[in-house]
Amino acid sequence: MQSEKKTTYQDVRDEVLRRIQGRIWDQGSLLPTEQELSVEFGCARATVNRALRELAERGIIDRKRKSGTRVTTAPVKQARLEISVTRHQVEETNASYRYRLVSREIVQAPDWLAAQMGLPAQARVLHLTCMHYADNRPFQYETRWINIDAVPDVDTADFSATGPNEWLLARVPFSDAEIALSSVAATADIASFLGAKEGTPLFLMERSTWFQGQPVTFVRLHFHEGYRMRTRY
Repeated sequence: MQSEKKTTYQDVRDEVLRRIQGRIWDQGSLLPTEQELSVEFGCARATVNRALRELAERGIIDRKRKSGTRVTTAPVKQARLEISVTRHQVEETNASYRYRLVSREIVQAPDWLAAQMGLPAQARVLHLTCMHYADNRPFQYETRWINIDAVPDVDTADFSATGPNEWLLARVPFSDAEIALSSVAATADIASFLGAKEGTPLFLMERSTWFQGQPVTFVRLHFHEGYRMRTRY
């Protein structure tokens, strides 16, 4: 990456991000040292330090003294409301977790999704519906769309045993997220899955994520009747 122009910390930051996104450095991988990177990029070690510090603040990499810098295993943008793994939510209540894939299909992104996420025309998405249980009682009904261009191997991934949320967090970094919380009346279909009466008020979370401006996934999560969200500040 050496050139006649001076290498800036933004150049280093963007190249490190490109390698992480392209899985040259997969999640959990140990990055070269600051000294090694400064030699490769032809810049001062302080320039590399600043680039890595910014990525660490965004949750993309994890820096630990003496043990080095690694790509975060499940990178999340630091925020007050972080993305949780449903299995962990259930197990933290000392309940037994169970997951079931309800349906799976590859479709052209519907117009509303393309407009909301900024997807190109005729983008292909993987559409999944799933159920999550706590002690065999309905816990969460998940409806998800994943941009195949952003996650090339998702079209062949097996979601029969592992939910898409957990699968994505273990493999795909993201830099931006948008979350909407609301209460909605249960439709007949969703009510049947969650063991509720049609029209029952349910807690709904809608979440969109992007990586460097590229849409990754949009999900709707309907929770069981009486669900209460807890978070820490």
